[in-house]
Amino acid sequence: MAAIDNRTTGYRQPAGEGLADWVARRGAGFWIVAALLAAMPLIASPFWLVQIIAYSLILGMIALSLMFLAGYGGIVSLVQMTVAALAGYLVAILGDSAVTQISLKWPLWAAVPLAVFLAALFGALSGALSVRTEGIYTIMITLAIASAFYYLTLQNYTIFNGFSGFNGIVPPVFLGVDWRGSQAFYYLCLGCAAIAYGVVVYVSRAPFGLALQGTRDNPRRMAALGFDVVGHRIAAYAFASVIAAFAGVLLVWFQGQISPGTAGIGPVIDVLIIAVVGGLSRPIGPFIGALVYVLLRTFSLDLLEGFGLDGKRYQLVIGLGFLVIVLFSPNGLVGIYERLRERHERSRESRASAMRIGGGAP
Repeated sequence: MAAIDNRTTGYRQPAGEGLADWVARRGAGFWIVAALLAAMPLIASPFWLVQIIAYSLILGMIALSLMFLAGYGGIVSLVQMTVAALAGYLVAILGDSAVTQISLKWPLWAAVPLAVFLAALFGALSGALSVRTEGIYTIMITLAIASAFYYLTLQNYTIFNGFSGFNGIVPPVFLGVDWRGSQAFYYLCLGCAAIAYGVVVYVSRAPFGLALQGTRDNPRRMAALGFDVVGHRIAAYAFASVIAAFAGVLLVWFQGQISPGTAGIGPVIDVLIIAVVGGLSRPIGPFIGALVYVLLRTFSLDLLEGFGLDGKRYQLVIGLGFLVIVLFSPNGLVGIYERLRERHERSRESRASAMRIGGGAP
């Protein structure tokens, strides 16, 4: 059968493989988790629904944009949280907030698409500045951009309202649904996360995704074959920035406000931690890492105070958890799962082989 063969990445995809083929290859565990998420409002309290799961989905989308760049493009960008924060700021500026002297009060259908477009354009321009570098230099350039944006929002009062930022930003009433309700907002986050996950999976198997993986593994060979390596990487930044921008819109609706702290160095590093803890090899990894991060951040404070320690040191628990996971598995929690699955499959094959040999012996 004809196939799209990427010899650089080692990935081989049957021609014509589409969504139906991908759905057919999902295991029972995938559909159990999907059904559980769909039924979550029936079994979870509003706190768990919004503060834990919906928040994890939002952070997972931002980390997913980083995973796409790092996992498929070999680009470690620290600007993804900045893109999300810019989208959140633009929703507050173009839309409605309690800061009436700055917010323009545009309707939802105009404010959100323009906010996403401008944030994605910012991400693409950031990528254009950094794609010609590699390794630590890419990290430093994107970190410098993130730091510059943080100080801009902190010191600018005309557009970003300085240290105070914006508050009173609530999800709208749209299509006859009040998205401020816990169940409605949860399904909004779940739907956006599912779409982002599905699009990343599809793009990773599309010609663009395969070419991007080729530029990750051997950029000189890809350039010799006629591929525009720089163009592919800038396009990857733009694509990832769209995902981060949509997550930024959800984040500002979740928080009800936005301030320079949203774009601070701490959140920027947190997104990197989430992506690495979950695993950069699979799109599901960032969502797993986000759930672990949110659980640790939410409950480690109570855990520390229960042992008589300062609850403000919850970041120490998060850091230790990060170190333990990375030490045991450089590919994060997804890597641990894959190793366990491979060990189980080898054990099953060994038992099957032993039974065949034993059955054939006289």
